[in-house]
Amino acid sequence: MSKTPHLTPQQIVAELDHYIIGQKAAKRSVAIALRNRWRRMNADPSIREEIVPNNILMIGPTGVGKTEIARRLAKLAMAPFIKVEASKFTEVGYVGRDVESMVRDLTEYGITMVKSEMQERVKTKALENAQERILDILIPPINTKGLGFQSSRKNSNADSSTATNHSATASLHSATTHSDEELNQRTRERFREKLLAGELDDRKIEVEVKKSSSPTMQVFGPGGMEEMGINLQEMLGNLSGKAKTSKRKMSVAEARELLIDEEAEKLINHDEAIQEALERVQKQGIIFIDEIDKIAVSSSGGAKGGPDVSRQGVQRDLLPIVEGSTVNTKYGLVKTDHILFIGSGAFHVAKPSDLIPELQGRFPIRVELNSLNEEDFYSILSEPKNALTKQYEAMLGAEGITISYTDEAIRELARIAAEVNLQVENIGARRLHTVMSSLFDELLFAVPDDIKEGEITIDKNYVSQQLESLVKDKDLSQYIL
Repeated sequence: MSKTPHLTPQQIVAELDHYIIGQKAAKRSVAIALRNRWRRMNADPSIREEIVPNNILMIGPTGVGKTEIARRLAKLAMAPFIKVEASKFTEVGYVGRDVESMVRDLTEYGITMVKSEMQERVKTKALENAQERILDILIPPINTKGLGFQSSRKNSNADSSTATNHSATASLHSATTHSDEELNQRTRERFREKLLAGELDDRKIEVEVKKSSSPTMQVFGPGGMEEMGINLQEMLGNLSGKAKTSKRKMSVAEARELLIDEEAEKLINHDEAIQEALERVQKQGIIFIDEIDKIAVSSSGGAKGGPDVSRQGVQRDLLPIVEGSTVNTKYGLVKTDHILFIGSGAFHVAKPSDLIPELQGRFPIRVELNSLNEEDFYSILSEPKNALTKQYEAMLGAEGITISYTDEAIRELARIAAEVNLQVENIGARRLHTVMSSLFDELLFAVPDDIKEGEITIDKNYVSQQLESLVKDKDLSQYIL
């Protein structure tokens, strides 16, 4: 199924099922929220602006899929998406970040996203232009400027013999130039064919490219100035009207990719890109606020001094952003009224009710995600398109090694991951990454020096051999697994 922002809720859930195991309630809620955005944009204009997004609060332990659900949702919607840690905003004005920075970050991502899409649409033309620039380097065109002779009013009285000589000389130059141009053009055509066929990809050429930006000087101050990087060299370059360039030696293949990007950048309309990005950010943007429970004030906390004051302050700074306000960015004003906010937290110590009432009211949809068990781990290892088992298959496949797993091996991996989570600390599906890394550590080191090619079957005995000692040694597993 192709990605489209107009998927139905059931289609969205079906797409999420390819990557996320279980958590049906959470996937159902985000699917409805995403479809509601399309419904709002197609509703009667008289009430369209009154329809507010159904912000979601995901509650569940670490590693159960909260972030992955939000990230996959944004990909399906082709929407600007950023993830921020709520704890970054603690002690705002002292060591934390300005809460409005999340909107500026989202805008920056939206600009990049739209420009990339526009560049993709002009890629064919950009490729043609890049090929011509490479040809100009390989076979420089003949410069006809200055060839021939211009008549002058001052020499209008020159004798006829001089004029005749000049005419003859000019004719000779013209014929020679014409012949050289034909030869040059034929040579260019032959090289163009070779270039298109990839026969010249390894040839080294010297390319004039734009210099990469120098390190920026960060200015800290009120009103989001910390988001503004001031590049003095770039400013001076812009004043002179000349872009800084440098010559680099590289292969034709490398030059082609670099020049395609440069030419695509020239072909797109940057003003249109900014306007489209701002509109997309305001109508389709998604901000995922992780660890929102870290800024909640526990009702059992007792005294209200110290860090609790800061946490409440962060909540009150977040409130107008979530409610709907206007944020000043370097690209223009951005309204947050219809940005979708997804809050996430384990809420082990604090509860959702410990958030200030106004903020609670802005997250009307509450979804509790379940802890993962052994059966869930088995499904995660075997079913998703991006399963860890398939990732290791792909990595070793690049070395000419074919990896296969027995069903018993996958079940044993799931059992060990679940057991370690119970014995050490429950970090959900993240435990599978450490388990798989330990399982393949020896094999990844041996390939390709000791094992150059062939087929390897991962069975239960191999899993037990590689991991059982770590599981038995609880003290060691605390550090390794």
